[in-house]
Amino acid sequence: MRAITIALGVVVAGLLLAWNFIFFTVDQTEQALVVEFGSPKRVITQAGLNVYLPWQSVIKFEKRVLDLDAESAEVTSSDQKRLVVDAFARYRIVDPLKFYQTVNNKENADLRLGAILNSNIRVTLAGRSFQAVLSSQRAELMHIIRDETNQEAKGLGIEVVDVRIRKADLPQANSEAIFKRMQTDRQREAADIRAKGSQLGQEITADADRQATIIEANATKEASILRGQGESVRNKIFADAFSRDPGFFEFYRSMQAYAASMSGSNTTMVLSPDSKFFSYFKTGPGRGQPQ
Repeated sequence: MRAITIALGVVVAGLLLAWNFIFFTVDQTEQALVVEFGSPKRVITQAGLNVYLPWQSVIKFEKRVLDLDAESAEVTSSDQKRLVVDAFARYRIVDPLKFYQTVNNKENADLRLGAILNSNIRVTLAGRSFQAVLSSQRAELMHIIRDETNQEAKGLGIEVVDVRIRKADLPQANSEAIFKRMQTDRQREAADIRAKGSQLGQEITADADRQATIIEANATKEASILRGQGESVRNKIFADAFSRDPGFFEFYRSMQAYAASMSGSNTTMVLSPDSKFFSYFKTGPGRGQPQ
């Protein structure tokens, strides 16, 4: 019984030892490289259970798409505008053996690929204007950068699937200068608009004043004509009245003169008693002409 227990223990220990040092699994998101004393022996790209010798080792690599955030690159466009370009790339390891032999791990791969990406960004954007980088041509430029970067990355066992320019800005000093120039332009434009508005306002006011003067002059002219016509009619009426009854007409005019001269509340008149002005205080209509 004791011998059987010992035998089972040995078998279990052997199986555990074999599982830890002989068998290994590759996940669907992984690919592996079997290495013997630093020398690659076998590439495994399919998921499943695999076997390796105890003196060998297994190095696993990602099969999924990996991200690379490149360092900001300063670029001078064809129209001599300086730009700070921030870009990123997505790539996958397609040849684990070549990847292991050239860069060995993701950290080294990011450094190499980042340098290649920044170099292609500078070369591609240097041949384009600042306006082109900010316009609809930007998508085309990203495709060109991706293809050029992918061509060089093949030697690293890498396939670049996408490159994106996150932003392309002017350096801080240039941005401030451009902002000030834009501010000055807007201020000059606003002053020009205000000047044109003031000029237009003055023209409208002058035209309104001119029309008001014309209307007032025409009104004055028409009033003068009507007043003259009225006075003419009045004089004709007076003349007719005088011709019909001169005595009454003279009496009426004298009454008007009395009313006009004595309209004040404190009127004093110094006249001779026999003055013709007071003749109707002595006589009146129907009593003969004043003496």
